[in-house]
Amino acid sequence: MRADVSAGGDADPVAQAGDPAPRGPDFVARADTSSRRDPGSVAHADDWATRVPASVVTPAPDYATPRHPAPQSPATGGPTPAATPASHTSRSSRSPRSMAAPARDHELRRTFPPFPPRGGDRFAESWWGNAWVGALEQGALDVKRLERGRGYAGQGHVDAITVTPGLVLAYVQGSRPRPYRVQVRLRTLDDTDWDRFLDAAADRPGHIAALLDKEMPQSLAECGVPLLPGPGDLEPRCSCPDHGHPCKHAAALCYQTARLLDADPFVLLLLRGRGERELLDALSRLSATRAARAARERGPAPLPGVRAAEVLASRALRPLPAPLPPPAHPEQPPAYPASPGGPDPFALDQLATDAAARAHALLSTGRDPVGRLTFWQDAVRLAAARPGAGLTAGTRALYSSLAGAAGRTPSELARAVAAWRQGELEGLAVLEEPWDPPAGRFDRARPLLLAADLPAFRPWRNHLTHPQGHVQLRLGRDGLWYAYESEPGHDDWWPRGTPDLDPVGALTGLGLPSDL
Repeated sequence: MRADVSAGGDADPVAQAGDPAPRGPDFVARADTSSRRDPGSVAHADDWATRVPASVVTPAPDYATPRHPAPQSPATGGPTPAATPASHTSRSSRSPRSMAAPARDHELRRTFPPFPPRGGDRFAESWWGNAWVGALEQGALDVKRLERGRGYAGQGHVDAITVTPGLVLAYVQGSRPRPYRVQVRLRTLDDTDWDRFLDAAADRPGHIAALLDKEMPQSLAECGVPLLPGPGDLEPRCSCPDHGHPCKHAAALCYQTARLLDADPFVLLLLRGRGERELLDALSRLSATRAARAARERGPAPLPGVRAAEVLASRALRPLPAPLPPPAHPEQPPAYPASPGGPDPFALDQLATDAAARAHALLSTGRDPVGRLTFWQDAVRLAAARPGAGLTAGTRALYSSLAGAAGRTPSELARAVAAWRQGELEGLAVLEEPWDPPAGRFDRARPLLLAADLPAFRPWRNHLTHPQGHVQLRLGRDGLWYAYESEPGHDDWWPRGTPDLDPVGALTGLGLPSDL
C-alpha cells in the first residue's frame, strides 16, 4: 500500500480512502493519518466531489481573472481540458471531476478555474508572487519534490482552486487515477495587524489606487504587518501518504497559487483573513473619518465682512478722486520681429495699433465707435487704416485675407476702403445703400448746379449723374454730397473728393465747371 511514497511517485488511491467526505467550503481533510493506520477502512472521501458536475466550474469573475488566461477550446469555446493519461481513461468515472462550487462563493470564499498547461519554470511575474514562491522554495526540505511539483503545475494537474481565510484547497492529479486532496494553510492576521495595515494603506492615497489596479505596493507590504509568508509559514497537507514537506502535490498547488496572487493581490489578503469588499469599505470609512477629523482640527475659516450696524450707520462718504487725464494719443506699439512660420509682424503691428486707438477713444469719450460695426464694416475699417495708397504686395495680401473672411472680393474691398476714407461709416453707406431722400435739399441741388454753368444732372433716387456719365453726386443721410467718378459709359463708380453740404463744392476737387 505505502511502497511508493518517495518524491518521484504517487501513493495508491486506497491510501487516501480514509479522507472523510467534505462538509463545507472550509473543511480540512484530516483522515490521511487514519488511512495509514487502517488502510482497509475505505470511506470514499472523494465521492462528494464526484457528485459535483464539471459544468459548475465557471470562469472567475472579472476582478479575479488571472494574468494567465486559460486557452479556449476551438470546438466548444471553453477552457481546454488538461491531458489525461491513457491508462487512467477506464477509471475516470471513479475519479472526482472537481471540488469547485462557484455558486457557493461569497465574500470570504472564492473559487478560481484551473490553469491550463504552460511551459517554463516561472509561475509569477510580480514581486509579491515571486515572494510567495520564494517562501515555498526556502521552506522546502526536498528540491526534487519541488521539481515534480513544478512539472505537475506546468502540465495543468491542479484542479480548480478555492481560497478562504487561512486556507487554499484544490485537487491535484498525480500518476494515479484518483486525484489527491491538497490544502495549504497560512496564519490569518489578528485585528491589531489589520488596523495597522489599514492605517498604512490610508496614509497614502496611492496605496488604495494601486490595490484597485491589482497591484501590491512594496511599501505597503513592508508596513510592519506580515502580509507575505516567510520560509516555513506555509503549512501544506495532502491526502497522499508522502511525508515530504511539501509533497509534490502540495508544491504544485503552491506554484499555481502564486499565479493567482500575481493576478490579484486581494487573494493574498483573503488568505490573511479579510475579503476585498470588506477591506475597501473599511478603507473608505477610515479615509472619511480622517478627513472629518482634519476638518475639525482646522476649524471653520473666519468669514470676511463687517458688522451690520456699521453698514447701516449713516455716514458721509468721501468723494471719489478725479480720474486721471487720458493720454494725448495712444502711442505706437513695439515692433514685432518676424519669425519663420510665425504671424505677419505688420499685421500684428496693425492689430495692436488698432486696439490701442480703440482703447484711447473709449477712455477719452466713454464709447467704442467700433463696437456697433458689422463684420464687413470692421473689415473695411481695418483695411482703410492701412497707411499708404495703392495695392502694394503687402496691401494685396491684407485685402485678400479680409475680403475672403467677409465673403467679398478684393476689388469690392478696395472700393469700400475708398468710400470709408471719404466719409467713414456714412461714406460706406452712401456707396452701398441707395435711398429715396425727401423733398428739399435734393430738389434744390439741380438748380444750383445749373447756376454754376453745369449741365442738367439726371436724378435717380439719391443720385445725380452727369449727362456724359463720368461724374456723379450722391446725397448721404447726413445731408452731405459725395462725389463719384467713372469711365464714361462703364457705370464703374469710385468715391472721389471730400463730402460737402453744397453740391457744387463737392465737385470742386474734381475740376472746374468748364472741365465738367
